[in-house]
Amino acid sequence: MEYLKKTREWVRNFVIALNLCPFAAVPFRKDQIRIVLEESRDPEELADTLLRELDHLLRTDPKAVETTLIVHPNVLTDFLDYNDFLGVAEDILEEAGLNGILQLASFHPDYQFAGTPHDDPANYTNRSPFPMLHLLREESISKAVDNFPDPDRIPEVNVERLRTMTIAQIRQCWTKQEQ
Repeated sequence: MEYLKKTREWVRNFVIALNLCPFAAVPFRKDQIRIVLEESRDPEELADTLLRELDHLLRTDPKAVETTLIVHPNVLTDFLDYNDFLGVAEDILEEAGLNGILQLASFHPDYQFAGTPHDDPANYTNRSPFPMLHLLREESISKAVDNFPDPDRIPEVNVERLRTMTIAQIRQCWTKQEQ
């Protein structure tokens, strides 16, 4: 389960340590982040896993599982293919009637915002060691945002923070061992 361990380290040593998501520390500390490995090479199997995990999140008390990361290191490794699949994933949410209940965030090793060079540190706000889909509860997001000063500045602050670092420093955060 090396993928799961590395994903957990990335959440702890990058996302939380750099405060890229100010809402991640509490569910991480309470072990409420479910990390699921999808080892298939087939996008349809990933779509099936997405459906199962959406259902699991809906059926599970948020005190037990607040959010889910689906790590899929063998499928959609090309960022353009992954980006195309996000439309499919959004359609799955809509067809399941889950818009406004659950939402999807995306992370990929080659994530690149439109209009940025590939090596822009800003892209690391959505880069991860492996392709993954992040399932979030809308209600939880609303509560967290309501109690956070100026949440609209979070992406801008993250970009500013990462642009003060070198790519080597950023990647080093990913590889720190849990203590």
